[in-house]
Amino acid sequence: MFSSLCRQFTSACSIHTTSQLSALSVVASSSSIGRCFQSSLASSKKNNDEFVAVLKLNMLQDNPGAVKKKRRIGRGIGSSKGKTAGRGHKGQKARSGGSISLGFEGGQTRFFKLLPKRGFSNKRHKTDMMPINLGTIQDYIDMGRLVVPDNSNVALTMKDLLDAGLCTASSVKHGIKLLAKGKERLRTPIHLEISRASEEAIEAVEAVGGEITTVHYNRLAVRALLKPQKFVADDGTGRLPKFARPPPKWQPYYTNWDRNRGYLSVQAQMRKLLKERPELESDFTKALEEHKNA
Repeated sequence: MFSSLCRQFTSACSIHTTSQLSALSVVASSSSIGRCFQSSLASSKKNNDEFVAVLKLNMLQDNPGAVKKKRRIGRGIGSSKGKTAGRGHKGQKARSGGSISLGFEGGQTRFFKLLPKRGFSNKRHKTDMMPINLGTIQDYIDMGRLVVPDNSNVALTMKDLLDAGLCTASSVKHGIKLLAKGKERLRTPIHLEISRASEEAIEAVEAVGGEITTVHYNRLAVRALLKPQKFVADDGTGRLPKFARPPPKWQPYYTNWDRNRGYLSVQAQMRKLLKERPELESDFTKALEEHKNA
């Protein structure tokens, strides 16, 4: 009887001990999981802090080796470029301002002076023209920035092109040259008085019913045309300067009507006269026919 009671008590104690151990193991495992989770959170927060710290503006810098430190000369012998700073002792190249000009050969005649000159250059007196294309003019007409006058006797000048924004006063030093780029888009008949024009541009303008007249402008005439307020005040005082005749070099250009539509040609002068006095058109036509028949 006593032995059976001892066996029952021992089994009960073992069951109770086993249950306590299992509970303790569960608590221990849960606490270890919590510690691992907290440590992972702390490490992730630390990594995030480090990642954000790199993105700060005060942390931006070049990659290592991207910039080579400049060697300063004449800052002591420890820099390997001190004392004479790499110039050596004495001599022309060691002196202040003793640099040798390009092409110097020690006193003997330079090579480029041994050879004779060839060709011709006149860059000092070169007249650079501001190029404007026909397609650009048509685009500005379509946008309404360049207004074509209804009266065909009124010609557009470089001043109208300047006011429309096709060019600037500083870019037009000697005048404007009309080019034929975009001529297939031109459909508006225009009458232009311009410094120069290509033959292709003249043909394109006249094909749609327009007219081109090339007029010579020197520097003073260009300034008076583009900036008349510099010569005539608001109260009317002052006067515009007279336009100069073209120099002998350009007289053949502006007296040629067939290729250049020059304003000094006979045809241009007669057209101008007939516009001012249309009653002379019949007499002019009659005289022209008599000249052809003779």
